[in-house]
Amino acid sequence: MSGLVEGKWVNGDVAAEEIKNGAFHREETKFRTTSLRAESGRYQLFVSWLCPWASRTLIFRKLKGLERIISLSVAEAKIGDNGWQFTAPQDAGEHVGPIRYLHQLYTASHARYTGKVSVPVLWDRKDGRIINNESADIIRILNHAFDDLTGNRDDFYPAPLRAQIDHWNDIIYPNINNGVYRTGFAKTQASYDEAVSALFSTLDIVEAHLAGQRYIAGEYLTEADWRLFVTLVRFDIAYHGAFKCNIRRIEDYPNLSNYLRELYQWPGVAETVNEQHIKTGYYGILWLNPTGIIPQGPAFDLRRPHDRDRLTGKGIMQR
Repeated sequence: MSGLVEGKWVNGDVAAEEIKNGAFHREETKFRTTSLRAESGRYQLFVSWLCPWASRTLIFRKLKGLERIISLSVAEAKIGDNGWQFTAPQDAGEHVGPIRYLHQLYTASHARYTGKVSVPVLWDRKDGRIINNESADIIRILNHAFDDLTGNRDDFYPAPLRAQIDHWNDIIYPNINNGVYRTGFAKTQASYDEAVSALFSTLDIVEAHLAGQRYIAGEYLTEADWRLFVTLVRFDIAYHGAFKCNIRRIEDYPNLSNYLRELYQWPGVAETVNEQHIKTGYYGILWLNPTGIIPQGPAFDLRRPHDRDRLTGKGIMQR
């Protein structure tokens, strides 16, 4: 097991504690506060360019104009013997001071914490505690909590579209977002076959859906699109090879590949994607890739023109 046991770090096979009968089962996150007092400079986001869950929060921090409100600490691409670590000490506020390892935030929040240590973490520098480590919660916090400070009323979870957003999240998360992990971390042929089949069946469904819809929930860009995007942008460069998600590439899907390029080209989003970190991190998982060799390819350009303008799109709904 890799993680904390009664507040002590235990190093072992990454994700081994989440394998049951040869299949990957993601451990639930444990810090789930969803309300906070909006103050500039009080909160800090701990992330990795590698992680798709952290990528969601990076995108929302950018789209909501929170760069000056919420500070950022980015972990190294490879997960080390002490889990997520930082090249240089990160100041976590007066209660905790500088840290080198993410697990120090977990034990500062709960001295006898037991469980996985993961990014992203939304950290309260003033109180010295983790507010939330569940990306689905964090993006909704960022979507609305600081609007009065920034004046940004863009709403990625608008009330009129919530039923559609939730419907598609419930399809995309288990079969695509987590489906690539269920495929890549499978320890038996049967578990792999089940996961990879569900993954590509669902990609086929979304490909057909996007033939007539500009975005997942229709004409407006919502959180459902960004939740899907973070997996799509990692797919061909990492999951296809490192995780054996190789029935097809995203590039082989006309609608998904054009959709991916549109989202990547959305103002500010490309800055949240670090392709080299993504490849270094995934191919650096030595129990999946024992040689540690990082491939140079594939070669493709997400800045190429897309065709999504052929469909009606109204941008972002306002609160």
